[in-house]
Amino acid sequence: MDSLKGQFLVAMPDMGDERFRETVVYLVGHGDEGAMGLVINQSLEDMRFADILEELQLGEKDELIRLPDRIKNRQVLRGGPVQRSRGFVLHSSDYFRVGNSYEVNEEISLTATLDVLKAIAFNDSPTEALFALGYCGWSPGQLETEIQENGWLTVPFSRELLFGLPIENRYDAALARLGITRATLSASAGHG
Repeated sequence: MDSLKGQFLVAMPDMGDERFRETVVYLVGHGDEGAMGLVINQSLEDMRFADILEELQLGEKDELIRLPDRIKNRQVLRGGPVQRSRGFVLHSSDYFRVGNSYEVNEEISLTATLDVLKAIAFNDSPTEALFALGYCGWSPGQLETEIQENGWLTVPFSRELLFGLPIENRYDAALARLGITRATLSASAGHG
């Protein structure tokens, strides 16, 4: 199978793992070693970006209070079931730190260090970013098997789907990119 890095996975209705029910996952890596991705359509309801900054002591209390609401109230995503206390930022490529950032494609990078959190909070950079706790991981061949068993649909990259749409609209929007809706989605999609 060709690498799906930089594409989306959309969970099928009969997905066996409830943790992935109606999820959209952005794949940041996929190859012979397995795959890694972040769920982009589930937020942690009781947590905001300002809570993360405060917990990690990434600014003085008065600095954090003065942050604009659009920064303070950014949603924190539930990135996946693996290492749920570890943070990951998917972001536009206008922010890149050699040794810290990983290029997913020409438009998107992944950074998992504190410098990107400070940049989002205090430098208004990168221009587009999602912050997630945890990630999804697949061992070699596991994702391919799940796709063959109709656990996932693959959806081509869309910057709008990743950054432009409200979180609650991303599942339906991902399906729409394939020309289907929840109503027309069959639990038994065919694979040739």
